[in-house]
Amino acid sequence: MTGRPAWLAPHRIVMILALAAFVAWSAASLRWSWLPKYAPLAVEGIWRTLWILAVTSVLGFLLAVPLGLAQAVGPWYLAAPAHAFCTVIRGTPLLLQIWLLYYGLGSLFPQFPAIRNSELWPYLRQAWPYAVLALTLSYAGYEGEVMRGAFAGVARGQIEAATAFGMPRLTLFRRIWLPQAVRNVLPTLGGETILQLKATPLVATITIVDIYAVATRVRQDTFIVYEPLLLLALVYMAIAGVIALVFRRFEARVPQRRG
Repeated sequence: MTGRPAWLAPHRIVMILALAAFVAWSAASLRWSWLPKYAPLAVEGIWRTLWILAVTSVLGFLLAVPLGLAQAVGPWYLAAPAHAFCTVIRGTPLLLQIWLLYYGLGSLFPQFPAIRNSELWPYLRQAWPYAVLALTLSYAGYEGEVMRGAFAGVARGQIEAATAFGMPRLTLFRRIWLPQAVRNVLPTLGGETILQLKATPLVATITIVDIYAVATRVRQDTFIVYEPLLLLALVYMAIAGVIALVFRRFEARVPQRRG
C-alpha cells in the first residue's frame, strides 16, 4: 500500500483529464447564450426533481418494509395482497401508472361536490400529488420485493435466540430483524434510488416542471437541441454521483456481519 488517494489511480486521472477537456470544449464551442435567461427556471426544476426524489424514495421505502415483511413471514391473507401489489407495479410501465392516477383518478374527484368543497381540493387539482403517489408506489413495489428477500435472508438463529430471551416482537423487529435486513440491501437501495431519479422525468408528462421539462422548454423556445440535453445529462450524473457517494459512505459505517 502506498497511501495514495483512490482518486489518484491512473485510470481515474485519465477520466478526470478527459472530462476536463470535454467541459472546456463544450464551453468554448457550444451555444450557451440561452443559459442566463433559463437559469432561474432550471434551478427551480432541479429543486423540484430533488424533493420529488427524496419524498417518494422515503415514503416508498416505508411502504416497502411492511410489503416485504408480509411476503416473507406474513399469513396468506397479508402475503397474497402484498405479492399481488408488487407484481402489478413491477409488471406495468411507470408512465401508465402515472397517467392512470392523474387522468383516471384525478378526473373522478371533480365529480364529487364533497371533494371539490373540501380543503384538499386545492391540492388534488394539481399534478404533483399524483406524481408523488405514482413514484412512491413504484418504488415500494420494487423495494417490497427486495425487502422480502432481505427479511428472509436474516439468520434465523438470531431471531430464535432473541425470542428465547423473551424479547418482545416489536423490539426484536426494531433492533435485530430490520437493521440486519437493511444492512443486507444497502447496495440495492442505492441503485434503486438512482433508478428512481431516472424515473422522475416522466412527471413532466403531467405538466410538472422538473429539470427535464425545463430542457424541453429550452429546445422548444430556442430550437437549440444539443446543449440543453448535455446540461441535463450532467445534472442527472451529478445527482446520481452524490446518491452513490452517500450510500457508499453509509455502507462503510455499517458494521459488517462476520463469519
